[in-house]
Amino acid sequence: MVRVGVHVSIAKSLDTAIDNALEEKCDTFQIFTRNPRGWKFSDLDPEEAAGFKEKLKQSQLDPAVDHMPYLPNLSCPEDELYQKSTTTLTAEVERCIQLGIPYLVTHLGSHLGAGREVGLRRISNALTQALKRAKGQFQICLENMAGTKNSMGSKFEEVQEILESVKQRDHIAVCLDTCHAYAAGYDLHVEKAVEKTLAQFDDTIGFENLRVVHLNDSESGLGSGHDRHEHIGLGYIGTSGFKAILHHKAIRDLPLIMETPIDERRGNAGNIETVRRLAK
Repeated sequence: MVRVGVHVSIAKSLDTAIDNALEEKCDTFQIFTRNPRGWKFSDLDPEEAAGFKEKLKQSQLDPAVDHMPYLPNLSCPEDELYQKSTTTLTAEVERCIQLGIPYLVTHLGSHLGAGREVGLRRISNALTQALKRAKGQFQICLENMAGTKNSMGSKFEEVQEILESVKQRDHIAVCLDTCHAYAAGYDLHVEKAVEKTLAQFDDTIGFENLRVVHLNDSESGLGSGHDRHEHIGLGYIGTSGFKAILHHKAIRDLPLIMETPIDERRGNAGNIETVRRLAK
């Protein structure tokens, strides 16, 4: 059996996310620990954090995954925004440790035209700073990007370069997003293409560094550079691509998190059912 889940809401309280994940019949799930569209946030209440950890343990959902908020840009050359971004990353690491969440997925940001060397230096410093207080099995997972202009990490080689630039290697890993990979030019449409792309991932980054998979179809074509998620099997990757992905030995045992739309065609339940059917 694959471990499949979706991004769920923390509305009302953090531990309602666990209830939401169970209601969606997830095996794993992803959350934002705070408002993802703002800079301000409150410190975690110790009792709320303890309640979340206890309910998570009882739920047998494994693992819980956190995602960084939308606003930070860890590769930003502009000092004020960069400082706010690194402060947010450091705070989010601390929140994950308090909540017992083992993985924090982060986008890699944009160098805004200042050049990839500037972006690499900025994100490496941000990750190093944030991980100074990390402990236990906690890891920041670098998410490959879709190839938008000036973005960092759309190529596997660049993700690996960022990975190698961080001294605390035990606390750094990778999240593979299928939509982003396809949009960046890595074909995942048929079995042969999936084997080639994943072999390239292994040769460049290494499956030993892969902890989380964002399982999303792509609304746009191969190499489009557009980060537009689609329901599983209804986009350009398609059912043949996902069947091959889900039967790949390096993928099927990892937590599979979907960030797919909810609309009149399908909701979370339909995408979870589709993944489980294709994985059989």
